[in-house]
Amino acid sequence: MVDHGAMKPYSEDLRQKVVQAVEQRGTSKSEAARLFSISLSSVKRYTRLASRGEPLTPRKGGGRPPKADELTRKLLEDDIRTRPAATVEERCRFLMRFAGKNLSEPTLRRLLKRMGFSRKKDCGGAGTRRVAKSRLEGEGSPIARCPLSGFCGRDGNEHLAFSSVWVV
Repeated sequence: MVDHGAMKPYSEDLRQKVVQAVEQRGTSKSEAARLFSISLSSVKRYTRLASRGEPLTPRKGGGRPPKADELTRKLLEDDIRTRPAATVEERCRFLMRFAGKNLSEPTLRRLLKRMGFSRKKDCGGAGTRRVAKSRLEGEGSPIARCPLSGFCGRDGNEHLAFSSVWVV
């Protein structure tokens, strides 16, 4: 899932210029829309607001409030530091117990991704994509499990090895 970010509202300054063009200079609404590269419905909305005497400031965006507040994020970051090998299911239970937040596993995965943490596969799975720094070139033999650091994830940070990794 790619987060493209939210669309930004047009500035209040642009809105005022659109209204001035229509009301003071006599520009038609469709011409103003083309001139400022905005939709005709936006021009109509801005002129209607101005004629009623209402402010042209952008309204607050809608949407559902986030399930995870700042305290939940802080608890989750601390949990990741103290228990790096915990599963998403264990983290869900942790947040329910300590923050009272009942997050589903997919919601927690999206939150972790937004926070910059990569997805960690199950132990022993072939899907683990971490490569040993010291074994970038080798004879294709497996690298044994080792509790020592020296494995680097995509984020550039060192991680513990939780499964065998084959270097080809």
